[in-house]
Amino acid sequence: MKVKYIRVSTQEQNTARQKKNESEFDRVYMDKISGAIPFFDRPQGKKLVEAINNNKIDEVHVSSIDRLGRSILDVLTVCEFFTNNNVNLHVENIGMDSIANEKPNPIFKMIVSVLGNVAEMERENMLERQRQGIEIAKAKGVYKGRLYGSKMTSEEFLSKYKKVANELNNGESLRRAAALAGVSLGVAQRVKRVMQEQNI
Repeated sequence: MKVKYIRVSTQEQNTARQKKNESEFDRVYMDKISGAIPFFDRPQGKKLVEAINNNKIDEVHVSSIDRLGRSILDVLTVCEFFTNNNVNLHVENIGMDSIANEKPNPIFKMIVSVLGNVAEMERENMLERQRQGIEIAKAKGVYKGRLYGSKMTSEEFLSKYKKVANELNNGESLRRAAALAGVSLGVAQRVKRVMQEQNI
């Protein structure tokens, strides 16, 4: 069975580019979750792994290698898992397969290592720019480390309402996430807004 794996970071991020050829596949797995979350801990990632362990999948397509993870270690671990289970990984934006002539493709591993390192560096640079922005805002006296009208920081708020955040990341609607987590719709909306601000 040939499948496609899609990951987007937020509920609003456009999936059209990644889904453009989905009719070519037997199934599409899509996670709406931060790339910082390891592949094996993602809801749809787990289902894909289970299907591979049950020998149901021969080939997995991704639009780019950073869909599998932002950490080079995570990316290489996923690639190794696919190879060990004789599953070919096709990365669309470089047009390359992990298995060639029924053997692991050494060039693929080399290129993926480079691309994985680039993805990891991009994330580190983004976090560094974020830290610098906070320091500048603090120096100007305009940084608001806590949510408006709350004694909690954004991190503390998301930790308190982790269940809501998880349901939203799993693709649930605001009303459904609120109901499952036992909170008001207003709280769910606030969680979603903070997640967007934190790029989660």
